[in-house]
Amino acid sequence: MIYPRVSVLLPCRNGEEFLHIAIESILKQTFVDFELLFIDDGSTDDSLKIVNRFNDSRIRIFSDGLSLGLAERLNQGISHARGELIARMDADDISFPKRLEKQVQLLDNHPGIDLVGCKTIVFSTEGDILGLLPFKKEHEAICNKLWNNIPLPHPTWMGKKQWFEKNQYKIPAIYRAEDQELLLRAHLTSQYYCLEEILLGYRLGQFQPVRTLKTRLSLLKMQSDFFVSQKNYLYVSYALLLTGLKLTADLMSMILKSDRWYTKRMNKNIHPDIKKKLAHYINEYSQSSHHEA
Repeated sequence: MIYPRVSVLLPCRNGEEFLHIAIESILKQTFVDFELLFIDDGSTDDSLKIVNRFNDSRIRIFSDGLSLGLAERLNQGISHARGELIARMDADDISFPKRLEKQVQLLDNHPGIDLVGCKTIVFSTEGDILGLLPFKKEHEAICNKLWNNIPLPHPTWMGKKQWFEKNQYKIPAIYRAEDQELLLRAHLTSQYYCLEEILLGYRLGQFQPVRTLKTRLSLLKMQSDFFVSQKNYLYVSYALLLTGLKLTADLMSMILKSDRWYTKRMNKNIHPDIKKKLAHYINEYSQSSHHEA
């Protein structure tokens, strides 16, 4: 039996609002030798109805009615993936048409690389451009400041299935930081890379202070535990200091009732053509969604 080259993992819990757009952006990739594994995590909305409307043999649906969390569902996807490469996708983001093609090409041309991401543009729920996520290109630069978030956006990942099987997501999961835990744990024995081309639109929801606080503290504990295990106490102090600065910015955002401080770190230098592309994809896939409905 001939299996697809790439398995795209799309876990979802109650993602009905933007799910159709996310799926369309994968189905319209220029690279077509893939399967899309839709892994439902106990959705109580119309997510399953939406994915079932697609008449595409490349989509495989997994649903057991349970809510197990993102890390469990991604490990489930890894175990069911038939491709030699595994890619990530979220239920509210947009992959640009050449994303899979460019990432497969990079991994083919550089067999020593285990995991590749891509530069990412951030937009709001309303479609407003907010900026770019932090970007570093090569492994040494990506892992240069381990006490900070490792800049390889989770929804952009593509890597070898063998790598994912060896480096599965930690269970129980780190609250909203399962990707950072995996990157930190595996960085000494892996090679990361990030494409300079913007190939994914990341949808950023409204700033939620309580959830953000829990995420920052969860990340700090995970980082501190890792650095202590490595006897790197200097990095523990750096992580504490940086978390304090970020929490201060979060507090300012909450007091001012604005996301300005929260998004201040983002690079705003975006070529107008990229903004036009993203707006075009949002409009095109939204129109397709209305047509399907």
